[in-house]
Amino acid sequence: MFAVYVLLGSYTVTIPDFFTIVINHLTGGEKIPGASFIVMEHKLPRAVVGTMIGIAFGLAGALFQTMLRNPLASPDIIGISYGASAAAVTAIVIFGASGAVVSWAALGGALGVAAIIYAISRGAGSGGGSRSHAAGNRLILAGVGIAAALHAVVNFLMTRADIRTAADVLVWLNGSLNSATWERAGILTASLLVLVPAVIILAGPLRILELGDDAAAGLGIRVNATRLGLVLTAVGLAAVATAAAGPVAFVAFLAGPIARRIVRKPSLPASALTGALIVLAADFFASNIAPVILDGTVLPVGVITGALGAPFLLWLLVTSNRKEA
Repeated sequence: MFAVYVLLGSYTVTIPDFFTIVINHLTGGEKIPGASFIVMEHKLPRAVVGTMIGIAFGLAGALFQTMLRNPLASPDIIGISYGASAAAVTAIVIFGASGAVVSWAALGGALGVAAIIYAISRGAGSGGGSRSHAAGNRLILAGVGIAAALHAVVNFLMTRADIRTAADVLVWLNGSLNSATWERAGILTASLLVLVPAVIILAGPLRILELGDDAAAGLGIRVNATRLGLVLTAVGLAAVATAAAGPVAFVAFLAGPIARRIVRKPSLPASALTGALIVLAADFFASNIAPVILDGTVLPVGVITGALGAPFLLWLLVTSNRKEA
């Protein structure tokens, strides 16, 4: 999908030309007029950023879903993405912020909401078996309530913004790769170089934690410390991805369940790759196919992922009810 994204679309690039463009760019060689700019300043950084935010969202969703043993427990559902959105919109509308300031505000908002969620998690009780499962359900319900409240805050701020600011906010809220640059790709790379090793370290304890808190403690796992590490890592992944491209809807929610159906078991690497696949495929459709269908209208990537996520959520609820019946 990465190759399709870079080579095909409204402007196609042959494989030999692609390698010539990249090699000449790195060595300071002769540039191909037009093609070099399109590949190196538009297609390639956009594909790289899209891949990394897909990996981050996919891992974040899979960590939450596995830790809480509930497919609804993703950053989209439990309010973390809305925390980032509310903070970013506040920075844009009230303080007139732009660029990196908005990204930092989104990061802070996501971490703030995560702190509230973790406090609720600790206060909801602990224990193995049904007690731990009930606590996870209460956490999800609390997250849904927080998300609803933050959604109201965002709507209120939108009514206070002028038309031009509201348009900018709306693009950010939908999630878009239009702001993808090599600088942003570098920040994402540095973040993932810290967070992905943390995921690898926590993957083993996470599997044991699925047995229940009492069983995990009996096997030598420090339950509270492990859960705190998982929450911080998952929130960090969701926060940096949201700060880079906005709250791209449902990627974190979709990646884990789809990966599980492909590989027939829970898999963090498969979830990461599925997240990247969803983002790249959705943005390719939004940038190249949607304009043909919609008479030139280019859609933000979040519109496409949101359209995919809504029916998948309904299907998941229907199939869950059938299994319970």
